[in-house]
Amino acid sequence: MDSLNSKGPGALALEPLCQGAAQELLMRSYTIRTVNRYKRVWKQLADFVRAQGLPGEYTRELALRFEQAYGVRDGEVLKLGQQWRRHLVFGIKVLDDFARTGTISRFVVETTGLRVPAGMHKPLREYEQYARERRHLRPTSLAERMHNIAVFLDFLRTRGLETLDALQAEHLSAFVQTRTDWKPRTVACVSSSVRLFLQFLFMRGALPRDLCAAIPTVRLASNANVPSAWEPELVEQLLAAVDRSSPKGRRDYAILMLASRLGLRLGDIKRLTLDQLHWTSSTIEIVQNKTGEPLVLPLIEEVGAALIDYLRAGRPPVEHRHLFTNLTPPFSPICQNDRLHRVVAYWRELAGIKFKTPQRQGLHSLRHTLATRLLGAQTPFPVISAVLGHASPATTFIYAKADVETLRIAAIDPEEVFHGHAS
Repeated sequence: MDSLNSKGPGALALEPLCQGAAQELLMRSYTIRTVNRYKRVWKQLADFVRAQGLPGEYTRELALRFEQAYGVRDGEVLKLGQQWRRHLVFGIKVLDDFARTGTISRFVVETTGLRVPAGMHKPLREYEQYARERRHLRPTSLAERMHNIAVFLDFLRTRGLETLDALQAEHLSAFVQTRTDWKPRTVACVSSSVRLFLQFLFMRGALPRDLCAAIPTVRLASNANVPSAWEPELVEQLLAAVDRSSPKGRRDYAILMLASRLGLRLGDIKRLTLDQLHWTSSTIEIVQNKTGEPLVLPLIEEVGAALIDYLRAGRPPVEHRHLFTNLTPPFSPICQNDRLHRVVAYWRELAGIKFKTPQRQGLHSLRHTLATRLLGAQTPFPVISAVLGHASPATTFIYAKADVETLRIAAIDPEEVFHGHAS
């Protein structure tokens, strides 16, 4: 008897599963257009089940059979009414994620707007799963890497390639050599992502030979970039412009204070929970997302006041423990891929802040500004490393390149800062 006709321990009723997955997509702020696109795939799956006389239950074996029957073949031109097949791989992955885990991991490449040939979807999806589950990449790092690879695959599409087994060394050289409008650091980052992807393909037998050596090397001077820092008065001008009478203002002010006064990284700010605020000891205690190392920072008075103001009159009554939420219902935690650039940009424009020379202007630049202020106050490098949670003092030395002639007072007392493993 066909195994699909017998109920297994992993079988789930197909119709409620699809309904739940659609609701989960909406909760995760997917667009109606994207949700409807997936629902069309799931409808075709339900039709396939009925046509085959199978039970209305989802199993991984059913999904594989459906993909084999309707997956887009190399070079196939889809007929009118079959455009849904273009999204079959993504639609089944979403449903399978929800069936296995009760949640949905966004397929990163789908959000880029890049056109990846259908014949490359499967190895790309397998690599994303490998990078997430075996290499344990953080969401932001995974998103960046998958976007870089998608840029490369979109380039191959423009060169007429539909599958990766047709890849040649000259395609790799041409890709790097045509990136003349990119900064060298960007080219180096993208090349590294592509190199890791090719290693994976060779390791899995998807490529007949290792093509990594064919990717031109982009050499960068060590610590070549000087971090962008604000002039101290501009930081104060930014903070003064925030309207703290509204939930948005209270939330944004607290975020800006954590970045500018404590130097918290963007990822750590987004992941901050109520349980990491220790009011009795006046500390914030976290495990840094970037380094995995514990860090304890003083909850200094002005930061504590900003957080209390936000908690009392800005943060909506939600069940989750994340400190910062989106501003609209269902008030979910801020997405880990969100760079929060608008938090700075909105109030910077309102404050009329203009920079003398081009520089980075996001949240991370406020962290750099704190480092240069500490340096200008002649704070020892090990203490600055402790404040910023640097894994290596060598990272802190980068700030020695910055112009600190006009920097005077450290934003926090260095003596109050210590690592979580200290006695």
